[in-house]
Amino acid sequence: MKSIFEVGNLKSNGHYALATIHNDTVYVSGQFAIDRETRERKFGAIEDETLQALKNVEMIVEAAGSKKEQILRMTIYIPNVKLWEKVDAVYKAFFGEHKPARTVVPTNELHFGFKIEIDAIACI
Repeated sequence: MKSIFEVGNLKSNGHYALATIHNDTVYVSGQFAIDRETRERKFGAIEDETLQALKNVEMIVEAAGSKKEQILRMTIYIPNVKLWEKVDAVYKAFFGEHKPARTVVPTNELHFGFKIEIDAIACI
């Protein structure tokens, strides 16, 4: 088992790894819309936050030796199910023909006030 704590300027800020690799599977911790270069929180429209979080997942998956087309499963947390249509449009554009299994979890508030958090499982 191997843990990844830092990818570029993305770092785990608590008692967790950005990703854990076990055998040929990578498990990516929940990602927010954090700018991958400046580490700034990128609050904005749900579409913008979704794309940034997806790009962060992609960067971590690539650092683990995989790619977005090898993502098997995603869990997406949003504070209101009314946001889903906009999230799904960005998700579809990001993945194109690839369709990972996924679960959408409407919650109340997300940490720091973000509108979305995304975790993933990918094969290597």
